[in-house]
Amino acid sequence: MSSAARSLGRKGGLLSVLGNALGALPAIALVSLGVGSIVAESVVVFIIIKFLGAGYLMYLGVQAIRHRNDHTSAETSQRARPSSFRLIREGFFVGVSNPKTIVFFVAVLPQFVSYDNGAIPLQMAALGMIFFGIALASDSIWALTASTARAWFARNPKRLSHMGSGGGVVMIGLGGALALTGNKS
Repeated sequence: MSSAARSLGRKGGLLSVLGNALGALPAIALVSLGVGSIVAESVVVFIIIKFLGAGYLMYLGVQAIRHRNDHTSAETSQRARPSSFRLIREGFFVGVSNPKTIVFFVAVLPQFVSYDNGAIPLQMAALGMIFFGIALASDSIWALTASTARAWFARNPKRLSHMGSGGGVVMIGLGGALALTGNKS
């Protein structure tokens, strides 16, 4: 989510990180309730979620490129600045549409569950929330770092425009990589 921090500053980056982390909560709930393994094993569901996530990342990348010069006037910048809700919503959609999250939870979390102690769903939920906290903290650090780099880029409007284009190209590339990798068979 550091691309949001690079293009929208500290607040935008942190709101995007929050949305992305919130997007992991449905996966945590599904895995805790045992539904996650069904989703992780379903080739069709995996592919649908994967392509939705890839398409959305590519859409965000195209939008970043299209709006790379929106920073040129203060009036345009204020008008085009997305709301906090929109930033959280976009981050949430990126997080919830990442099929690798649920596959990761299904593959990793059970290894840390004590089956002798019972309450498996509760243990899985607790482990998922630990992941949530770590992801929120580490991604927030990346967003803050990216927003600090933005200050340097912002000193030159041309650099800022190139950065917006570069961030868009990276998102399109990530979307393409997501679409082309991690095939379930």
